[in-house]
Amino acid sequence: MGRPTKIIIQLGALQHNFQQVKTLAPQSSILAMVKSNGYGHGIERIALALSNADAFGVACIEEGLLLRKAGVNHPVVLIEGLFTNDELSRAAAENFTLVVHHESQVNMFEENPHLEPLSVWLKIDTGMHRLGFAPDQVKTMHQRLSACPSVKKPIGLMSHFSSADGLELIHTEQQIARFDAATENLSGPRSLCNSAGIIAWPSAQRDWVRPGLMLYGVSPFGEKHSASLKPVMSLESELIAIHPIAKDESVGYARVWTSPEEMRIGVVAIGYGDGYPQFARMGTPVLVNGQICPLVGRVSMDMLTVDLRTQPTAKVGDPVVLWGKGLPVEKVAEGNHTSAYELLTRITQRVKVVVASD
Repeated sequence: MGRPTKIIIQLGALQHNFQQVKTLAPQSSILAMVKSNGYGHGIERIALALSNADAFGVACIEEGLLLRKAGVNHPVVLIEGLFTNDELSRAAAENFTLVVHHESQVNMFEENPHLEPLSVWLKIDTGMHRLGFAPDQVKTMHQRLSACPSVKKPIGLMSHFSSADGLELIHTEQQIARFDAATENLSGPRSLCNSAGIIAWPSAQRDWVRPGLMLYGVSPFGEKHSASLKPVMSLESELIAIHPIAKDESVGYARVWTSPEEMRIGVVAIGYGDGYPQFARMGTPVLVNGQICPLVGRVSMDMLTVDLRTQPTAKVGDPVVLWGKGLPVEKVAEGNHTSAYELLTRITQRVKVVVASD
């Protein structure tokens, strides 16, 4: 009933991908990343389905509270730590684990010695240059945190790769070496690998790995390494109208596409108001009845149009896949100067969610 635009979440695929992580990193504990609403898949839904994960990673306390409200009792790691002092008591009450990446966060613990002790990860900037302490600050900050009664011991040690999914092998090797040097003789669990690290850098897996994108069936390397992963999200809709147009007729706003010949155009009930990119390039693949029908014309808020020349018998009501099974989101992203991360997380609230267990 109603508008046919929907995402289908395959929990069986999620479990399959989780097992792939375990196969690739058999000696590591798994911190499953569910930030940004579970990469657009539903933070509560994903965490409850991954009950065999060792912990969950979120960006902020608000996301962590969603998990606790849903009944998730696993360790929850706040990857950006806390932003203000007044969050400390709530974080302690919920038994959250905090990433400490800035001196102001160290000060929070020193200024609150009577707080219920919290687990922490000390973040080290080995080359990402975003969050974390410089390698020459690590031992000092570790000592300061170790002296805080409100910090549980041992303290975790983590860093983040900037280009493990690229060809800059030297930089990733340098990051690993800097991490090892900075943490030498320090006790505590270690964590370096995101999805790209898990797949391409097994020697860096250490005590914990932090899979994100690969849990959702998307390879950080595009389609190159995606054979063993299964897409969890499928974005689907239907044809709601079909029109014949003459040669040299334009379609859509701004007349950015003109028909090369007499042909049929299909109108699909999805647009940028649903999260599909407004400026997707002409020719972006769309599946109609399982066959590629390229995007033509500019994407509107609620609709887009496709070239039906490969589907001469297509009719109103026929199924359309924007990405998912048969059309990897990586492929859609690659042709549109964006990433699978952005496409998955931009789906809007008006899109219906259908959950399948297998």
